[in-house]
This record gives sequence, structure tokens and C-alpha cells, in this order.
Amino acid sequence: MNTDPITLAVADPGDLPAFKRELQAAFAVAVIAEFGSLPDGPIPSDDDLDRSIAAPGAVVLRILCDGRKVGGAVVTIDAETNRNALDLLFLSPAEHGRGLGRKAWQAIERRFPETRVWQTHTPYFEKRNIHFYVNVCGFEIVEFFSAYHPDPHGPEPDGLPGGGEAFRFEKIMA
Repeated sequence: MNTDPITLAVADPGDLPAFKRELQAAFAVAVIAEFGSLPDGPIPSDDDLDRSIAAPGAVVLRILCDGRKVGGAVVTIDAETNRNALDLLFLSPAEHGRGLGRKAWQAIERRFPETRVWQTHTPYFEKRNIHFYVNVCGFEIVEFFSAYHPDPHGPEPDGLPGGGEAFRFEKIMA
């Protein structure tokens, strides 16, 4: 069993440009693998990232392994309902396959123990993400967005391939 210690730290505002570039590079890997290339501009777009980071209740976290930056997450915390959202989660592609994602998710759960329900989304083509959320983290698929059932909370992220098809997941905490 891998014993790499994972910790979380709130991202420093001066680190946000690097955080965004690293997140976009990590997300690009799956898009290129599925579609052969990126659409115009990074995914998610800078505007989508800025909105997510600036949203009410948003917390931007750096994922650290032995103090070294290996990824990050953006969560939205609703202290009134304790229905919280994992908006973005990434690990550097060089860190994949080491169990760090599972450890990072467990660290997020420990950091926000008052959470009653976690929610997240991922595009339909992100099979690795679907596996991770369902089989590793214990989320359940609760909704599928498509042309027949569009996401009522807004348009798809700018330029995301796949026609807006995505899954919504929930994890009910004990």
C-alpha cells in the first residue's frame, strides 16, 4: 500500500494562475485522448475557472504530497444546508495511478466533516472520472444531462466537447 502523505492547503491568491494552468493541463489529457485535440482555448475556460473560484462559498485547495503540489480542488461549502459541491478536482497527470486521488478525496471529506451530501459532475466521456467517483469514492450517479434533459443550472462549460452530456453524482455521508 502506498503511504504517500496527502495534505490540503488553501491556495494562496498568488498561486491561482499556476493552479488554473495545471488544472487545464490535467483536464486536457482526457479531452485529447477522447477527441484527438482540444477545441479552441483551454478546458475549462479561464472564465469558467474564475467563476468557480469566485463563487459564494468556494474554497480553493492545493493537494500536497509530502509538501509538494500535486493537484488541487475547488469545493463549494454551504454552511446552512451542508450540501456541498466538489466543483473541480485534478491531479498532475504524472501523479496518476498512485492512489493519490483517493487519498485527496478522503482528505477533503475529513476537512469538511459537517457535510451531509457531496455533489459533483463530470462529462459523459470521462470514463476515468466516472470510475473514480463511483468505484473509488462511493458516489452514486443520480442524473444524466443531455439534449433530452439539459442541466437546469446553466449552460455547459465553454467549449467542452460532448454536446453537454454529463453525469451528476451524489454521496450521502453517514
